[in-house]
Amino acid sequence: MKYSSIVSTLRVWDITRFLGFVLLFAGIATPATAQSQDVIDAFARQVAADVEADGIGAITAAVFKGDQVLWAQGFGWADPDKRVPAGVRTIYRTGSISKSFTAVLMADLMEDGVLALDDPIEATLPEIALFSDAPPGMEPITYRQLASHTAGLIQEPELEGAASGPIEDWGHKILTSIPHTRYYTMPGTKYQYSNIAYGVLGYTLQRMTGTSFMELVEDRIFGPLGMNSSTFIVGPDLSRRLSVGFDPGNDGVVDARTPALEHEGRGYKVPNGGVYSTVGDLATFGAAVMGYTEFELLGPATREEVMRWQTPPDGPGYSLGLSIDRVTLPNGSEVRFVGHSGSVAGYNVNLVFEPESGWGVVMLRNYNGGHTNLGGASDALLTQLLVNR
Repeated sequence: MKYSSIVSTLRVWDITRFLGFVLLFAGIATPATAQSQDVIDAFARQVAADVEADGIGAITAAVFKGDQVLWAQGFGWADPDKRVPAGVRTIYRTGSISKSFTAVLMADLMEDGVLALDDPIEATLPEIALFSDAPPGMEPITYRQLASHTAGLIQEPELEGAASGPIEDWGHKILTSIPHTRYYTMPGTKYQYSNIAYGVLGYTLQRMTGTSFMELVEDRIFGPLGMNSSTFIVGPDLSRRLSVGFDPGNDGVVDARTPALEHEGRGYKVPNGGVYSTVGDLATFGAAVMGYTEFELLGPATREEVMRWQTPPDGPGYSLGLSIDRVTLPNGSEVRFVGHSGSVAGYNVNLVFEPESGWGVVMLRNYNGGHTNLGGASDALLTQLLVNR
């Protein structure tokens, strides 16, 4: 997810359709809660119309404030063939939102004294010496750089089959991918989005603790927060709630086979794309990152570090596993939008929240493309909620 300004938000979604509804209520002197509900109702009508026009699958969306979900609704079909409607408990793949979990896990381990953000990765994973095209004079890459996409690595390893294969073999795929990964820029100098960097980060956390990466996330994040519908492997108890993914091709053919195959695993892409979840669980995670949950996932200083702009000022805003944008609201006040998006075969997702107010929006979809730009729609809804609070 990349937020640049409210102007770009209006550009990336056909927001005039949404604001056309919202502006009907702009001049009505009603309590803030009533105004917010009007905004949500208008948003829901537009999403419903978009899903119906797409005619493929479903979107489930939610609005939360602090640790409370104020509204959640499913639109369309989680499984069109079986006529299973999408609901608030429907499970979707979250794609790159998984990076946020990996970064928060890293921060949690930092609080326990297991690592420091500026420690060199090579102390735990000397295999990274096999990365190619190292810039002359570079310093060793660090946890902070991997988590902020400033380690200078290319986006994907140049290895056929790196992003395929059973989930149980993901660690092996990391190690075999390392010699096929090269530097793109000098570490620490530029934002360069990298999936393999997050794979390496997750594997390093696993090695240094001696505990499975997936188990670490489950024990330190999912479990304590009560995220009972979040997982890396969808077992029989959750499979009945898993939405079927669809990937519409340019030729008009809708592919359900590829998304289905990827449920068995995507090679090395576990720390950067392996999480399944629901709108409610992601709202809980967002609230925890902001510090609004009863269980304190991270201490105040660590939370702020996780949500602090870590990338060079002349590029996209990214913290530790979260995108950041400074947004100027229509009333002139400046706020910070924090979150992440995700896109894999058959699924698009978006999570965004504003830490000072605690407001946030989650949108999950079981098909790629469509009339609704999830990032733009989420930003626009969050903006209107802040204006009408």
